[in-house]
Amino acid sequence: MAELKKEMFSKNMIIIVISTVVILLVLGVGAFFFMKGRSPEGEKIEQPVHESATPTEKLYFDMSKPVIVDFPKGSVVKHGRISVSMLIEDAEITGVLKKNEPMILNNLLMLIGAQDSAVLNTGEGKEMLRKAILEDVNAILKKVAGKGEVEDIFFTSFVMQ
Repeated sequence: MAELKKEMFSKNMIIIVISTVVILLVLGVGAFFFMKGRSPEGEKIEQPVHESATPTEKLYFDMSKPVIVDFPKGSVVKHGRISVSMLIEDAEITGVLKKNEPMILNNLLMLIGAQDSAVLNTGEGKEMLRKAILEDVNAILKKVAGKGEVEDIFFTSFVMQ
């Protein structure tokens, strides 16, 4: 009887060891194909295709000074301080923006100063101002450089007191 138990224990042990080896082998092969970028059938896993072969790098241009505005007497708000960043695709545009920053700051000062401060306190007012700044800066770029474009405008600081 002791010999029968020993024989059954031996057979069970062999089955467990073989099962473990088979499972580890299957997991190893699966991991190998997964890490290699192919499925077990040898087919390549499809990667998403980008529209352009050479994607352009997005750059940010931060105005060196914030635009500080005094609103007319009787306005809800007396002063405003707004910092602006611009999203551009071409590094050449950075030089044009930097070179013409005094003109851009002047235009932004006039543009923001002409706004109703009560409207600028709303989200819709800020969005309208953002679009107006985008149009104005792109008009300046077209005028001075004849090319280039700012893709988007971001307010990095918008304080009104």
